[in-house]
Amino acid sequence: MSRIHTLAFAALLALGIGSAQAQVSDEVDATPSAAAMAADLILVRPLGLVATVLGAGLFVVQLPLSLVQGEPPSEPARRLVVEPARFTFSRPLGDME
Repeated sequence: MSRIHTLAFAALLALGIGSAQAQVSDEVDATPSAAAMAADLILVRPLGLVATVLGAGLFVVQLPLSLVQGEPPSEPARRLVVEPARFTFSRPLGDME
């Protein structure tokens, strides 16, 4: 009888370990790699800064035209300045989305 209990316990233990390993292997690591972080820091962030500065310049140039036409300047400001600035300064390092 002791042998049956031992075999049953071993089988239950093996099933428990197998399901625990299956749960761990199903998880996907969504963190950016070191290469993605380095590329973001060296290439993408400086380009985002350039886009923000150029967008601010374009916004200043088009601002009188928007005011003459009677349109609120909020949409061009959001597209030309706010979105590039958020992409450059607000997102986590290595996250390109």
